[in-house]
Amino acid sequence: MFRRYGRWYRWLVVLTVMLGTTSMVLATTIVNVVIPDIMTAFHMGQGRAQWLSTGFLAAMATTMLMTSWCVRAFGQRRTYLAAIILFIALSLVGGLSDSASVLIVSRIIQGAAGGIIQPLAMIAIFQVFPANQRGRAMGIYGLGVVLSPAIGPALGGLLAHYFGWRAVFFVVLPFCLLGAVMAPFFLVGRDRSEERPAFDWPGFALLAAFTTSLLAGLATGRGTGWNSAPALSLSAAAALACLGFAWRELACRHPLLNLRIFANRQFSAAAAVSFAYGMGIYGSTYLIPLFVQTICHYTPIRSGLLLFPGGVVLAGAITIAGRLTDKYSAHGIVIAGLACFGVSFCLFAGVSGTTAFQTMAWWIVLGRLGLGLVIPALNAGAVQTLKPELLGQGSGAVNFVRQLGGAFGVTMVSSFLDWRTAASLEAVQMQLKGAIPPLRSCCNPYTCRPA
Repeated sequence: MFRRYGRWYRWLVVLTVMLGTTSMVLATTIVNVVIPDIMTAFHMGQGRAQWLSTGFLAAMATTMLMTSWCVRAFGQRRTYLAAIILFIALSLVGGLSDSASVLIVSRIIQGAAGGIIQPLAMIAIFQVFPANQRGRAMGIYGLGVVLSPAIGPALGGLLAHYFGWRAVFFVVLPFCLLGAVMAPFFLVGRDRSEERPAFDWPGFALLAAFTTSLLAGLATGRGTGWNSAPALSLSAAAALACLGFAWRELACRHPLLNLRIFANRQFSAAAAVSFAYGMGIYGSTYLIPLFVQTICHYTPIRSGLLLFPGGVVLAGAITIAGRLTDKYSAHGIVIAGLACFGVSFCLFAGVSGTTAFQTMAWWIVLGRLGLGLVIPALNAGAVQTLKPELLGQGSGAVNFVRQLGGAFGVTMVSSFLDWRTAASLEAVQMQLKGAIPPLRSCCNPYTCRPA
């Protein structure tokens, strides 16, 4: 490949995988600004609508661990093409769906296809770049990826305003098609000198059972009570599936996830940070558009524009952080980024229905600045200490943990939103009956309390 394309080959690989990953990230975030419109169109409650996000993220997390096996069994080229063609087909199904069930199922399968592509990008980049250039490469790759959440919400709001919510499912198609055209030229095929590995089907089934039971248990507990029989049964099933998966992976000759990589302390720390990062980024990206549209009565365009400045700052910060990662320790960079992200969340704890647009935009900018510092250092630092033969496993594992954290975070903020909304409605009903003093700000279910 280097002989054919010269010194630009490395960057052509980056562009190819960046197109695929950009499409996946854009599909993840752009839907959030039109969830209120989808709820109206299909008469869905918030509890069911959140599966458009959690189902996508959970499926993505589950299939991420297949990437290492797929690359060894079929090569980067075939794996990438199969996943992106499936993603294109499901984008069309979602955009043309006439029922909530079809839409949710299409989103789940979309997530499954997207889960294979994201770790593949890291594998491809690490194979063509030397160690001292990987931070810069991840920074450039990350710049393209984070442009999706930068422009996604604003673009989604614009499309929803002029063309309806269905248009957001079609906007990723040009990126997918271009990536599918480039992949046969720049991604490598299977190494035929290696024996095709066996796939860990029992491990995959246990992992799918764990993620499904865990998220379904959280959703069920929100509706029927955390001590109800269905919620407890699903929680027990999740725990058993988790234990079964751990036992299977430790005993399996070709595990879906090599749990022994977590013996590496640096990798384990990076995985823990990835889980928290996933909870924060996906939870906030889901909650903020829903909050400002339902509580502050923003239009989809206005809610998208609220997230736009933060996305631009994220894109700029991630480029700088990539260069810093090549020169300095990843630990300090990650700590600084997490501090900014944490302060942003603390500020949002005091949000109300009357908080100014500019104020919320600045809070989001601070959080996205922190994320921009974290992403390159976390991605590079997580796998740099692993042996080359564990690169695929490490890449899939750190992405899996992040997406699982995202699905968990969306489910938790959705549960919290339902709880606070129910409490506020109950308070309003009591006020109408004259049982309690007047409320200060009944328009905000988060801060509604007696005067």
